[in-house]
Amino acid sequence: EVRFVESGGGLVEAGGSLRLSCTASGFDDDDYGMGWFRQVPGKEPEGVACIRLKDGRTFYANSVKGRFTISSDNAENTVFLQMENLLPEDTAVYFCAIQEITYWILGPARKSDFRSWGQGTQVTVSS
Repeated sequence: EVRFVESGGGLVEAGGSLRLSCTASGFDDDDYGMGWFRQVPGKEPEGVACIRLKDGRTFYANSVKGRFTISSDNAENTVFLQMENLLPEDTAVYFCAIQEITYWILGPARKSDFRSWGQGTQVTVSS
């Protein structure tokens, strides 16, 4: 069973910044990507960003490219999402997730596209 410890999130004004962190354990050494998808109630999830744990390659959805930065501390299986220049449309619950890197979905997705995910953290951006 994969376990996640998520932190960060909160309320910020448009143009502000927030940082999410996530530590995962209980998965094997396959070629995984770890990152976040987000979901607004009543809408489909959106894969936001992921990092390939083996080599640190990063991948972003077009909607956040240039504003979000994902990084990792592989020794701790911890990833971070630094979110800059936040927009009201970034408001969502952000779920830390893992999936084999080949199958990571960026953009519109389903929860079942991800192997496992945490309980999520709310990010609210006010206009």
